[in-house]
Amino acid sequence: MEPTSPPAAAAATPSHRKWLWPPSLIVFISSACIMVLELVAGRIIAPHVGVSLYTWTSVIGVVLAGISLGNYLGGRMADRWASPRLLGILFVLGGLASVLVVAEDSLDIASMVEWPLILEILLLITALFFIPAAVLGTISPVVVKLAVHDLSRTGSTVGRIYAAGSVGSIVGTFATGFLLISWFGTHLIVWGVALVLVILGLLILLGRRWLWALPALLLLAGGSLLASRLGWLDGPCTRETNYFCIIVKDEERDGEPVRVLILDRLVHSYTSLNDPTKLVYGYERAYADVTAYQAQRLGRLSALFIGGGGYTFPRYMEAVYPGSELDVIEIDPGVTQVAYDSLGLQPEAHIVTYNEDARMFLAREPARSYDLILGDAFNDFSVPYHLTTREFNDRVRAWLADDGYYVVNIIDGAWGDFLRAYTRTLRQTFRHVYLAPTISSWREASRSTFVLIAGDTPLDLDALKALDGGSSLLKQQLLTAQETDVLLAEGRLVMLTDRYAPVDQMLVPVFQNKVAR
Repeated sequence: MEPTSPPAAAAATPSHRKWLWPPSLIVFISSACIMVLELVAGRIIAPHVGVSLYTWTSVIGVVLAGISLGNYLGGRMADRWASPRLLGILFVLGGLASVLVVAEDSLDIASMVEWPLILEILLLITALFFIPAAVLGTISPVVVKLAVHDLSRTGSTVGRIYAAGSVGSIVGTFATGFLLISWFGTHLIVWGVALVLVILGLLILLGRRWLWALPALLLLAGGSLLASRLGWLDGPCTRETNYFCIIVKDEERDGEPVRVLILDRLVHSYTSLNDPTKLVYGYERAYADVTAYQAQRLGRLSALFIGGGGYTFPRYMEAVYPGSELDVIEIDPGVTQVAYDSLGLQPEAHIVTYNEDARMFLAREPARSYDLILGDAFNDFSVPYHLTTREFNDRVRAWLADDGYYVVNIIDGAWGDFLRAYTRTLRQTFRHVYLAPTISSWREASRSTFVLIAGDTPLDLDALKALDGGSSLLKQQLLTAQETDVLLAEGRLVMLTDRYAPVDQMLVPVFQNKVAR
């Protein structure tokens, strides 16, 4: 009698060691760690190259490229050497690669090169995150190879493992974005990810002899605690929030000490703790001229600030125009707290802050009207596009008094696409739009700050230029209507809307070369 052949489903892979850890849990943890690193990537590089559409495009693309390469190499390794030992080694390597992120970031490798901004963003993210993503990408194929021991259940086994990986990615994303960054800061999070990966790798390698790893685990825990106490795991930020890496430092301007507020890599304000009327930026002096003009006309002032930053101009108005009604929309409560803690904003100040997005605040039915709405949410290469559109301008107009003005500053080149598009867009909402460069050499400069004044009541230019307040910057720099028309005619005109606002792309020519830090 001939021996019968076993069913195909039974003739699968050799027997495997019993799992100490469920395969789905292993993939859940590795996938969560990948997404934690991906979310943290955007925060880590922000102090070097800022945050923009190009930043997140590069982060997502580089991490996906690393995962793809890892999946391919992991599949090849799984076919040849699949074993719990290999899996443990990959976890340990993933942890060590994650440690390199903190080490390389501490070297400030972004300052070692002078490349066009977009190329710098891409290469910096690749240097920091490609290898960790690739190593972690090798784990899933090895787990699948080890988990599949019954060909009749291959589909359900693989589906369960991939579902666990997806859930891990979701948990890692939400936990990082909503909790971890504001609780611990980016460097400590990366170190924590590295510890989790190394510890899990050691436990997989040792299997049921996991007690042998206890000395190593105690050493890792003690070393991590010591590194944290010594500040080795601290990032460059004074404070990290869900929105910004906030840095506060002291400098001198015009021979006087000032406190500098930096959000990500962008300087947002220079604040004098001793003299709230000191204005460093040219656009702030232009704001002071418009404010003086309104105060002379109206004898009262109510102002809404879109963006708080260092609260420099709200403090200025409170000092120069006591009794003014001053409201500030600042999306990040951490920025507001830093202004109280380090930038001279007093708890008893008559400045009311709303910590929310300006678009959401102004979307409500107006509860009152303002004589001035002062926009200070655009800075450098960081422009929230949803605050540039015609629809947003319409909401600003709804909250503005009939004789009020919307004053906003932007940065662009002399013939920049964004400057023309933004000016044209303002003209769709307001009857009168005035433009003022803040430097006389703006035609020759590669990048300049421009102040735009929009309203339905024309400015009395003679009265404005006769003012002695502020720096009289507008007296020197305000363009005539004809000069503004000529500027708009020098290139393609785009109207910015909620459906079409390619702001990042418009600003690329201005920032092709790295801006000095």
